Formats: sequence, C-alpha cells, structure tokens
Amino acid sequence: MRKVTLGRTGLEVSEAGFGGIPITRLSVEEAVDLVRHCLNRGITLCDTARVYGDSEIKIGQALEPVRDQVVLATKTVARDAEHAAGDVDTSLANLRTSRIDLYQLHQVGNEETLEKVLGPGGAYEALDRARRDGKIEFIGFSSHNIPTAIKACRTGLFATVQFPFNFVETEAADELFRVAREQDMGIIGMKPFGGGLLGRADLCFRFLQQYPHVVPIPGIQAKEEVDEIVELYGSPRPPTESEWAEIRRIRSELGAKFCHRCEYCMPCEKGVNIPGALIFRSQPKRFPPAMAIAFATPNMKSVEKCEECWECASKCPYDLPIPELLKETLSLYKEFVKKHT
Repeated sequence: MRKVTLGRTGLEVSEAGFGGIPITRLSVEEAVDLVRHCLNRGITLCDTARVYGDSEIKIGQALEPVRDQVVLATKTVARDAEHAAGDVDTSLANLRTSRIDLYQLHQVGNEETLEKVLGPGGAYEALDRARRDGKIEFIGFSSHNIPTAIKACRTGLFATVQFPFNFVETEAADELFRVAREQDMGIIGMKPFGGGLLGRADLCFRFLQQYPHVVPIPGIQAKEEVDEIVELYGSPRPPTESEWAEIRRIRSELGAKFCHRCEYCMPCEKGVNIPGALIFRSQPKRFPPAMAIAFATPNMKSVEKCEECWECASKCPYDLPIPELLKETLSLYKEFVKKHT
C-alpha cells in the first residue's frame, strides 16, 4: 500500500490502517496470523486501546519480531494522571515494546472531559511525562463530538485526532478536519464501516479515497477483508454514479434511525447512558457475544430508568426519536442475551 505522512508526527503509515477491536473475537493463533497478514499486505498502522479486551496482547505477540516495521497506536480512557500512567505501562507490556508511537486519550467527548484531562493532575500530564521519558512518541486523542474535538485541536497539544468518518458520518470533513490540517495534525478516520452498520467495503473505501489526508482504520477479522481493502487501494478512484446512488439509498435508509454518538443528548437526569445504549446495534458485529453483552449490560440497565420525558430528543441535532430507539434497542439486547446465554 502507498505510504502517507501522519501530520506533523512525520510517521510514515499505510494509507489505510488496522483497527484492533474485531480480533478480540479470534483465538490468539488466528489473531496473530491475521495481524501478520496485514503487515505482509502493506498495512503498517495498528490501532487499538486498553479497553479492547485482549487486543493489545494479541497485537504485541504478532508484531514483536517486526516491531520497527509498524506504527503502534493505542488509547486510554483514564482521565487522571495516576491511572493514565498505569495504562501506559500496561500497554507497553501488552504490546511487547519499549515505546509506543502514538498514545491517545480515548473519547474526549465533551468540554468537561477535555478540561479534566488537560487540567492539573489530568491524564495529559502523565502522557506528557511518558513522552519525555521515551515511553511514547506522540500524543493524540479520539472523540465523537465535533465542537470538543475542534477545541482540543486548537490547544496545539495533540499531534493527531481520531474521529468517526464514513459516508453516513461526514460532518467532520467540514470545520474539524480543516482545523486539524491547519494545526498540521494527523487525521485518523475511525469507524469507516459505521461501527459495523455499513457492509460494502467498495462503497466505504471509494468514498474515503476522496480524502487522502484521512487515514481510515477499519476493524478487520479475516484475511479476505484485508485483501479486499488492499485491492481497493491498489486502484483508487471516486465512486461511480451507480455507487453514489447506492450510498444515497443507504443514507436514506439509516436516516433518522442512526445515532451519531455526538452526546448532545447527555447528560440524562435519570442516568440513562443514551449513546452507550444505542451503540449496541453494532456491538454484536464487532465483539464476541460474551464481550458484547459485558460492554452493553451496564448501559442497557440504565435504559430501564428512562421515563420518556423526551428532553434528550429535544437536544438531538439529528431529531432522533430517542426514547423509542431506546425501547427498540433494549428489546434487541434482551433477545441477544437470551440467545447467547
């Protein structure tokens, strides 16, 4: 695959990377084989996170012998320095490396979180110390909230931004990516398949190929998926008219039912984790059943507190009928649990 430079980091990475969630569904042997296949096909950016089950461990085992051929990126959900420092050391051990190329603050989703991680005793403090100690090279962040992400970019403290970007979630292409490029930041596009909602790789990557400054990190769980993506990048082109028609059809089909996880609906006074609950629709496609249930259960239990006040819906910029979607999702969750337990 062609190499691109990840913003001011100077890191040379493949134009499409590898997202580390789906390998949690694979055995260690299968995961190691898959990750090495990615490298053999030219994919040199591997992105994972502390909260992705055993993903770090599997990636570390796969890439230890070829560490200098890859760029390793991982993340922490810690908000304070103490826990972030512990996560860095755990990631180093799991990934079997003495340095991590890119360490990211995971889901900086609102201004309160941004202020906390950047404030005294915040997680950024630990990452900055780890960088000075040579444990990590660059600091980035991920987010689902455009105003917060723009504010984080403008601090000048981060080398990269990771944000959802696909043909149904295109909003970041406007101001966020412009601000990031003005800061010479690397841009990583997470959820190129819409968190598992978009099935056709050809449509997804033909769309993304129009944005060469964005490095997508698709979640991959099979060699056939790797090969298809690599072949698509072997002959890049924009979507054809018929492909655009199909993209428009899918956009229309998802329509008002698609949660963009912007978190404008939060907080809920009753304690319902709305984005966390609504994302369950894609979790069974991304995680093994036991892990999908473990991740979803606290969020789905919170749905039972919903009193259908509709305040969340009034704050949703996409006019989602959130209480109705919560009911539907809770029903899907209960059916999934019944089937897999």
